[in-house]
Amino acid sequence: MGSNDNFKGGKLITDWRPEMEEFWESSGKKVARRNLWISIPALLLAFAVWMVWSAVIVRLPEIGFGFDRGQLFWLAALPGLSGATLRIFYSFMVPIFGGRRWTAISTASLLIPALWMGFAVQNPDTPFIIFAIIALLCGFGGGNFASSMSNISFFYPKSEQGTALGLNAGLGNLGVSVMQFVVPVVILFAAFGSLGGDPQISGSGQQFYLQNAGFIWIPFILLFSVLAWFGMNDIATSKASFKDQSVIFKRKHNWIMCILYMATFGSFIGFSAAFPMLIKNSFPAIDALKFAFLGPLVGALFRPLGGWISDKVGGARVTFWNYIVMVLAVLAVMYFLPSESNEGSFVGYFISFMVLFITTGIGNGSTFTMIPVIFRTFHERRAPEKVGAESLFVEIRKESAAVVGFTSAIAAYGAFFIPKMFGSGLGVFGTFIALIIFYIICIVLTWWYYSRGNAEYPC
Repeated sequence: MGSNDNFKGGKLITDWRPEMEEFWESSGKKVARRNLWISIPALLLAFAVWMVWSAVIVRLPEIGFGFDRGQLFWLAALPGLSGATLRIFYSFMVPIFGGRRWTAISTASLLIPALWMGFAVQNPDTPFIIFAIIALLCGFGGGNFASSMSNISFFYPKSEQGTALGLNAGLGNLGVSVMQFVVPVVILFAAFGSLGGDPQISGSGQQFYLQNAGFIWIPFILLFSVLAWFGMNDIATSKASFKDQSVIFKRKHNWIMCILYMATFGSFIGFSAAFPMLIKNSFPAIDALKFAFLGPLVGALFRPLGGWISDKVGGARVTFWNYIVMVLAVLAVMYFLPSESNEGSFVGYFISFMVLFITTGIGNGSTFTMIPVIFRTFHERRAPEKVGAESLFVEIRKESAAVVGFTSAIAAYGAFFIPKMFGSGLGVFGTFIALIIFYIICIVLTWWYYSRGNAEYPC
C-alpha cells in the first residue's frame, strides 16, 4: 500500500487505488479530501478573477475612461473567449505536469491580471488595448476549471466522483457570485491604505478605489498557491502525454457530452455574464446590481446537489428531467418579460430566472456524474478480460479526466456566445427560443443514448 510518508502533502503518490475499498478507507479518502479542500478555494479565486470585468466595466466611464458601449462589451466578453480556449489546453495539463504542480502554477498565474488591472485603472491614460490584454489574461481563471476538475477526478472512486466533482465545481463556481458581491463594496474605501494607491473621483465627486477589484484577491492567491504546492499531491499513475489523452477526440460520447454540458454550464456562465444587462434592459426601474449576484449564487450552490442526487439515482435520469425543467423555466421567463401588450412582472421574471439558474447548477453536477460511468462501461466492454484489473482503472480515470476537462472547455464558450446572442439581431426573445430548441435537442440525446430502457450507455 506504500509508505504513509508518500501520502503527505507535497508528495508524489506512486500507489493510488481508490476503487479498492480497503485502500480507500484506510488512507485514500483522507488524502482525497485534503486535495479537494485546497482545490475548492483555489478554483473559487479563479472564477472571481475570470469574471471580474463584469463588475469593473460598470464604473470605468464614471472615473474618466471614454470607452464606448462596444468596447465595454468586449472587455466583458474577452475573458470568456480566452478562458474557454485555455481550458482546451489546461484539460490535458494535469497528466503531463501533475495535479499539485499545475494547481499551484495556475493559481499563481492569477496574480498577473489581478495586479496589472489594479495598476491600469489608476491611470486614466491607460489605452483600451491594455485593458483588452488584461481582460484576455483574466482567462487564466477560466482555464483553471478544466485542470482542477481533471485533477480531482483522479482522486475519487467512481461511486463518489459525482459528489466530489460537484463540490469542487459548485463551490468553485461561487467565485462569480462572491466577486459580484465583494467588488462593489471594496471599491468604495481604501482597503489597503496608502499602499493601495489614490482614489479615482467620479464626475459627481464620489471616490472610488477601483484598483481594489484586482488587489483584493492578491493575498488569497498567494496563500492558496503556497497551500497547493505544499498540501496537495501528484499521482504517478495519472501521468499521460497529450498523445495518450488525444484518443478522446475519436470517442463519440466525448462530443455528445460536450453538447450536453454546453447546455448546462454554458448556460450558467453565459446567463451569469448577461443577467445584469438583461434586468437593466427589460426592467429599467430595477437596480440590477442589487440582484445580479443571486443567479450565479444559486446555480453554484445547487451544483453539488446535482452530483449527489446523480450518485444516488443515476446521472442520465437527473439530466433528462433537468433539461425539461430548463425548457419550462425559459418559457416562464419569456412569459413575464414586458412586451407591447404586457407590462411584464419583475417578480415572476426573477423567480423564473432563479429556477433556470438552479437547473443549470443541477445539470452541471449530473452531466459530470455521467462521464466516468460512460467511459468505464465503454472500456469494460472493449476489454472484458481486464475487468477488475488496476491497469483498466488507470486507463478509465485518465480518459474520463481528459473528457471532463475538454467538455468544460467547450462549454465555457457560453460565457461569450450567450451574451453575444442577446446583443445580436436575435434579441432577447429570439435568443430564448434558440436556447429552447437547443435544450430539446439535449433532451433527445440524453434519452436516446443514456436514459431510456435499452440505451447504449445507461448511466
